[in-house]
Amino acid sequence: MSRFSTSETPLAGVAVVERRRIGDSRGFLSRLFCATELRAAGWTRPVAQINHTLTRKRGTVRGMHFQTAPHAEMKLVTCLRGAVWDVAVDLRAGSATLLRWYGTELSADNGRALLIPEGCAHGFQTFTDDCELLYCHSAPYVGEREGLVNAVDPRIGIDWPLPIAERSERDRDAAHLPSEYSGIRL
Repeated sequence: MSRFSTSETPLAGVAVVERRRIGDSRGFLSRLFCATELRAAGWTRPVAQINHTLTRKRGTVRGMHFQTAPHAEMKLVTCLRGAVWDVAVDLRAGSATLLRWYGTELSADNGRALLIPEGCAHGFQTFTDDCELLYCHSAPYVGEREGLVNAVDPRIGIDWPLPIAERSERDRDAAHLPSEYSGIRL
């Protein structure tokens, strides 16, 4: 019996993962990751790193981050506390959906995750104070291979649901994409 169901999104390889919770009056059990079961959704590599973030303030935007080859990474993003608007942007050269974005709500209550393939940038906006996210990464972080896309770049046009309350200096200073941007090669 599968503990996951997945829904495709308009961006190839980006999938919403629904977890089946098994519970009773004591609470529930939810499987966060299973390589065998998530293979059908597109997770094809081992987990190389797991990160946990806390974002204190409602309306904060983090992102849009990605890594380039040979350290491009898949991510499986889960909200453990609070709620966020989680966004993936297709940056893959040659993709039919280059520079399109997809967003969905992840929350501790809905137990969903977003699976983000290599070549997509990721970011989120907090709907509540004190949001905690858990990330499974298919590649370790390599600073020299990190890329940033400005979360308010008009070429992408992400529709952030709340006024942006806070961003890091690094994210605010991220360059906007040039008009001739053709994507990243994997």
